[in-house]
Amino acid sequence: MSYEPPTHRVERSLRATTGARIVAGVDEVGRGAWAGPVTVCAAVTGLRRPPEGLTDSKLLTPARRAALAEVLSGWVTAHALGHASAQEIDALGMTAALRLAAVRALEGLPVRPDAVILDGKHDYLGAPWQVRTVIKGDLSCVSVAAASVIAKVTRDAMLAELAGDHPAFGFDSNAGYPSPVHRAALEEQGPTEHHRRSWAYLDQLPRWRHLKLPPHREAPERESLEDAGQLGFF
Repeated sequence: MSYEPPTHRVERSLRATTGARIVAGVDEVGRGAWAGPVTVCAAVTGLRRPPEGLTDSKLLTPARRAALAEVLSGWVTAHALGHASAQEIDALGMTAALRLAAVRALEGLPVRPDAVILDGKHDYLGAPWQVRTVIKGDLSCVSVAAASVIAKVTRDAMLAELAGDHPAFGFDSNAGYPSPVHRAALEEQGPTEHHRRSWAYLDQLPRWRHLKLPPHREAPERESLEDAGQLGFF
């Protein structure tokens, strides 16, 4: 598949218009999963030429993502990861959980960034961070693309490790997202401690419906963040 490589256009724009010296790209993974955390990576890349093949992590094969993540870990100026657990997602709602994970990532950087490029159209981060949202930023911005690859590889590895304790759910192949194997295991065994128990998929599991937690209500335009991917296999 051919694609345009990401550029530093947005990073340069932020430097020119806001005076920001340190710009972090931020991307998340795990938003639409049934199980596991939501994971956010914050990456600072400067304006150096990126590694060959850098792009949105979703366009890369697992093997290429893993190889690129290894290169990126030594190429980026700095990066840090933040996670919000399934329990935190249930308690806070997805928007607040995303912010929690993003703040954990940003505060994990060795130097506080002056500006943040956030993938997507919704600013779930907010003040006091100076945020520029960019739709498909993981495809067009170097720092966000780097963050997307590191976040995806990290979270996939976390879910693969959980597969050792819960082999029936196929976490090593579906990373906690909806899949036929995941659905079958839920119907047979019910949710694990790693599942988001306020989500709608439990409504379709009569044996386990009593385990569902009340959903945290968010503003209507934010609910779509949580709903995406929940019902795909029911």
